[in-house]
Amino acid sequence: MNKKMVYFVLAAFLLSLVLLAGCGQQQKQAASTNTGKKVVKIGSETTFPPFEFQDEKTKDYVGFDIDLAKAVFTKAGYEPEIVSTQFDGLIPALDAGVIDAIVSGMQITEERSKKVLFSNPYYESGQNILVRADNTAIKNWNDLEGKKIGVQIGTTGAAEAKKVPNADIREFNNTSEANLELKAGGVDAVVNSVPVNAYYLKNGGGAKDAKIVGDIHRALYCGIAVKKGNTEMVEKINKALEEIKQSGEYDKICEKWFGKKQ
Repeated sequence: MNKKMVYFVLAAFLLSLVLLAGCGQQQKQAASTNTGKKVVKIGSETTFPPFEFQDEKTKDYVGFDIDLAKAVFTKAGYEPEIVSTQFDGLIPALDAGVIDAIVSGMQITEERSKKVLFSNPYYESGQNILVRADNTAIKNWNDLEGKKIGVQIGTTGAAEAKKVPNADIREFNNTSEANLELKAGGVDAVVNSVPVNAYYLKNGGGAKDAKIVGDIHRALYCGIAVKKGNTEMVEKINKALEEIKQSGEYDKICEKWFGKKQ
């Protein structure tokens, strides 16, 4: 076989590989677009169990908010994609268009409502206090005065703790870091959402080291956040949220993660 023939055969072989790859890519694109659903990137701070966290075995994102987001956005006609984002970076990421929505146990407040458009409420939650098991000095919110308080940065719990007179507020990137600091004695108490503290005691190995004290402080509602002006999406979300509540799917998600209906 002469050199020209070798070059011809080699070129034909390479061309066939390119054509096959192109066909495969076209089939893959067709498979993704045939659903007719728009992919919606949902920002969530995935170290906040039982609302959202990463399964140690599967590495999948799981939790109440994850199940809720998938149910609501699928019902609304979207293809949900979870994007793990630090809590205090969620609203900036939404503003920048990095994500399309926030589902992350975000409580509806007047300050946040100036920056984002919230859906109808989907969960009622408040804050309570986590202290070490041997702590007898802190029994309620008033006892936090002058104490070292651990909080997750950017949360409603952090905002409420900052109102405590003379308190030394220590902010952490996530709940786990705050709880570890409590265990180590670096803070006197941790202020966080009621179900988050309860989940830590039940599943996080903290029952021997910590306890919950005091009544629920300032109950607020969680909502799904979208960019200001995106009324089309929030209307679809509200409709889908109402539908999963009426169908009983919402109650099943609540019972799965909290052991009871909302």
